[in-house]
Amino acid sequence: MLKQLMLQRKIDAVNKSLEELRNKEELFKTRTEELEATITEAETDEEIEVVEKEVEKLEKEKDEVEEKKKKLEDELKQLESELEELNRKAPKNKEGKRHMPKRDETREAINEFIRSKGSVQKRDEFTSVEGGALIPEELLPATKEKVDELDLSKYIRTVKVNRGSGKYPVISKSGGRFVSVAELEKNPELATPTFTEVNYDIETYRGYIPISQEAIDDADYDIIGLISEDIRDQELNTKNEQIAAAFKTATSKAVTGLDGIIAMFNKDFKQVYNVKAYVSASLFNELDLLKDNNGRYLLEDDITVASGKRIKGKEVIVLDDTVIGTKEGDLVGFFGDAYEFVTLFDRKQSSVKWVDHNIYGQLLAGFVRFDIQKVDDVAGLYVTYTSETDSGV
Repeated sequence: MLKQLMLQRKIDAVNKSLEELRNKEELFKTRTEELEATITEAETDEEIEVVEKEVEKLEKEKDEVEEKKKKLEDELKQLESELEELNRKAPKNKEGKRHMPKRDETREAINEFIRSKGSVQKRDEFTSVEGGALIPEELLPATKEKVDELDLSKYIRTVKVNRGSGKYPVISKSGGRFVSVAELEKNPELATPTFTEVNYDIETYRGYIPISQEAIDDADYDIIGLISEDIRDQELNTKNEQIAAAFKTATSKAVTGLDGIIAMFNKDFKQVYNVKAYVSASLFNELDLLKDNNGRYLLEDDITVASGKRIKGKEVIVLDDTVIGTKEGDLVGFFGDAYEFVTLFDRKQSSVKWVDHNIYGQLLAGFVRFDIQKVDDVAGLYVTYTSETDSGV
């Protein structure tokens, strides 16, 4: 038992160090956005040189953090494997149960719930949700991000909620600013913030987990580990679809040719917004081929963003045609500040449950709970693009 306790202490310490590194990665995102704005505004050689040094410094810090993170993740995997092996060999108490940490008791109880198709009666070790087993967030560790994986939720505001419905106050960007005040002088009138109450109502989304009864019956390994990646994948795809659906509700705008794109960026957005372009693959291809009269391409190269491109200094995110549009070939996209435009209300509850099926009898289903709501109408536009050739210009 002492070995298990020591291993658990080490695991907790590694998790704490990993959390610190993840917080640093979040700070890197903010610094990257600030540098992006600085790069756009830099005019003289001296200013460009200063920015280049800052970029080099940031990239070096990113590499160092990524290296430390990988080492810690490898160490964590080894420690958890050792702990699991010790728990498996641990002596049983009078009731026939092994002594193990609460987290492992929960994991084993859910494994047994799945194996028994929900027939286990004693469920003290986990929480039941509508006849299913609630999987704690800590038992679904985030899988390593795939290189080509797109997660739209990282571009929007996420609010964790503990209730199924409610109201959330949002402050619109007023464009206000501080005003200098002399000592003992009366406070000046400041811009009054505009509060908007957004109603949210958590939805439940269900998907079947592709695992056979035979695989569960024969499994002498951790079933939670087997199904967690699939739950994460389905949750990611579902959230992407719902966020894209919210993008489509933005104010519609028709844009024609290169001049239309440039005019939109120059005039249609307040400078306070952090505008990005979320475009269909077909529109991305159109924009990637656009040139001005001097032969210069509209899109700018940038290896620091996933698409490898920017448009007037703004990041371009590429989505499948049928995600941001309705069919293949749609030249559409959401242009705006996604973080201000839409909010994800996340119940942070994943669960599994055996459900009846008209063909296969029973199938294991996964459930996730969240809601997506538009909060700032003027923060984005849903654009339909037409080339100058197609428009007859």
